[in-house]
Amino acid sequence: MSLTNVINISGSGMTAQSVRLNTTASNLANAETVSSSIDTTYRARKPVFQVLQDSLINRDFSAVDLETDVGSGVKVAGIVEKDAPLDIRYEPTHPMADENGYVYYPNVNVVEEMADMMSASRSFAVNVEVFNTAKTMLQKTLTMGK
Repeated sequence: MSLTNVINISGSGMTAQSVRLNTTASNLANAETVSSSIDTTYRARKPVFQVLQDSLINRDFSAVDLETDVGSGVKVAGIVEKDAPLDIRYEPTHPMADENGYVYYPNVNVVEEMADMMSASRSFAVNVEVFNTAKTMLQKTLTMGK
């Protein structure tokens, strides 16, 4: 595997973690939004990641050729809504209450979202470190002939 491949892989990881951080931030920003109907209530979103090359899945790792069988990064395959139930509260005096006195809050778990944000932030930082290390190694390799 060349160092440029390492740089590309860590770059794709940083891009994926940026999407994860943005969806988490959106979930946290909408955690306490209120709606008067189930259909218009915000639902938590999660990114779905996909390996760009999945030739290593279900393989005998003793026969892996590291030159040809390594992954080439990660991509965001899509963003899906969580299917957890909405938080329905009886608040008849609330201005957004429906005709039965219920208001609908998103299915966002703030504690889970904060943990996800910390994990995404750390994953992003690790990818930055890998990127910087590969860049430094590449620079040192280029100056070896001097």
